[in-house]
Amino acid sequence: MCLSRWTTAPKSTAWPAKDNAYRVARQGDTTTSPTTKTNIIMKQTLIYGAFAAALAVMPSAAEACTNLIAAKGATTDGSVMMTYSADSHNLFGFLRHSPAARHEKGAVRKIFEWDTNKPLGEIPEVAETYNVVGNMNEHQVSIGESTWGGHEELLDTTGNSVMDYGSLIYVALERSKTAREALDVMTDLVAKYGYASDGESFTIADKNEVWVLEMIGKGAEKGAVWIAVRIPDNAITGHANEPRIRKVNLKDKEKVRHSKDVISFARKRGYFNGKDEDFSFADAYAVHDAGTRRGCDGRVWSYFRRFSKDADKYFSWINADSDEPMPLYIVPDRKVSLAEMQEAMRDHFEGTPYEMTSDIGAGPYHVPYRWRPMEYEVDGKKYCMERAIATQQTGWSYVSQSRDWLPDPVGGLFWFGTDDTNTSVYMPFYCGMTEVPAELAEGDINTLSLNSNFWVNNIVANQAYNRYDQMIPDIRKVQGRLEKGFRESRSARDNELKAKVEAGDKAGYLKAVNAEGASIAKEATDAYRDLAGYLFVKYMDGNVKKTDEEGRFIKSEYGLPVYPTFPGYDKRYYENIVKETGDRFLLKN
Repeated sequence: MCLSRWTTAPKSTAWPAKDNAYRVARQGDTTTSPTTKTNIIMKQTLIYGAFAAALAVMPSAAEACTNLIAAKGATTDGSVMMTYSADSHNLFGFLRHSPAARHEKGAVRKIFEWDTNKPLGEIPEVAETYNVVGNMNEHQVSIGESTWGGHEELLDTTGNSVMDYGSLIYVALERSKTAREALDVMTDLVAKYGYASDGESFTIADKNEVWVLEMIGKGAEKGAVWIAVRIPDNAITGHANEPRIRKVNLKDKEKVRHSKDVISFARKRGYFNGKDEDFSFADAYAVHDAGTRRGCDGRVWSYFRRFSKDADKYFSWINADSDEPMPLYIVPDRKVSLAEMQEAMRDHFEGTPYEMTSDIGAGPYHVPYRWRPMEYEVDGKKYCMERAIATQQTGWSYVSQSRDWLPDPVGGLFWFGTDDTNTSVYMPFYCGMTEVPAELAEGDINTLSLNSNFWVNNIVANQAYNRYDQMIPDIRKVQGRLEKGFRESRSARDNELKAKVEAGDKAGYLKAVNAEGASIAKEATDAYRDLAGYLFVKYMDGNVKKTDEEGRFIKSEYGLPVYPTFPGYDKRYYENIVKETGDRFLLKN
């Protein structure tokens, strides 16, 4: 579950992490790479040393998800793009796959709660289900989510509800050819079988359009109340653990859909008593305070301001200086590229009053991360840590592209990354892919494997969390090289695959996309395994070893390593020592 917990957030029950979302199989620590030197270094130093210690002190509470959205008229290439980060301290990052299948009459689909793996029941299976790679199906439909909780009394109290939010996502992907079909599937399922989760926002995108669906349960009553809005083709939007649909034209059936009782139920429960035309789903079914505005809507605002010079005017809402809400969507000043969408997922509030690398919490290495909990108290007053889009507890994330000018098996691109969005690599996989690369297979959050993309990314990121400003340039070089290569190679690959699809060569298509997927995952994982070892060697013992422009270690004319530099700490670190200790360390003349 992806919920941001703040001091003043809406009341709710304890939130389980996505730790047992699917029955995970432990990965053995077998080494398949011929480059054994790096593996030996990693095993003998990182695994049994500082790296293991760093993991041991990480807290385990779930901490929020982010969806960023750009409709096709707002993107540089005309694709519909959306992002999703699955953020949980106990979530293993792997690429989910559900193969296309035909089912006999009378077949059933068992439903397990995504967060706990608890059996919730079963529903009738449909005759045909579609291939799903991650959160995208073979028809270019992609679905993401973020949880906002809402009124505690609207949690299901019957114990009979079958459909939780995760099951809604994946069942809809298995059964839908368009975003509207997915919307119908999801809302029909909760009406028939009940809704077993909390307040939730969903992004539902296809190659032509994108919808935001917001939903919450009805307590002792079966089903859910919900509202959905089609985002204009020229707009961008997002949601991050706050419901964002407020006053809309409920009579516009082409752009707005809702449950029949969305207003009457709010009236009955005392959440709303105004005119129908003034109804706001977000304000009726959730509470918005300083904490949720800053930690949740703040992430969407930081995305908006990247593409609109006027977005800074919404800072007063984010900072709780005004009660005028930020709009659901905006029209950007310029169109959004794929690279910019990926970059937006790495946001730490750069260039804003919430910028995270300059306050004392960033430490001497200007680290844009804050360990949990997100709140603390000093002298009876409560304070917060910033919650940016990029965060340490991300299990996996993606940027999906749905492209209407290409056949579906080629048009759907699922750019997938594991661990922290800031340091991970987005790898492109076509929506028709049917084999999960070994490096992205299911694993265990407690079992290290150096052949796993998730684990090598974590080793890189956790080293950077200690000496961020020194290490991040080295990480950017490798990350940038990989992602640039993946992006630039898409055009030729698209044309090759399009030709196979149009010729009816399904076998050739599958062979090509599965082979490339395996190659990409291996390339990214191998590169980061090498990067992890390189960072450890270069920055060991608080020093920085000298390198040339290509990053190679410099040796003296006699073939020995040259002496490293001692960067120490920044000026403010030393000033704070003196401020706190006075003359304790003063050298007397």
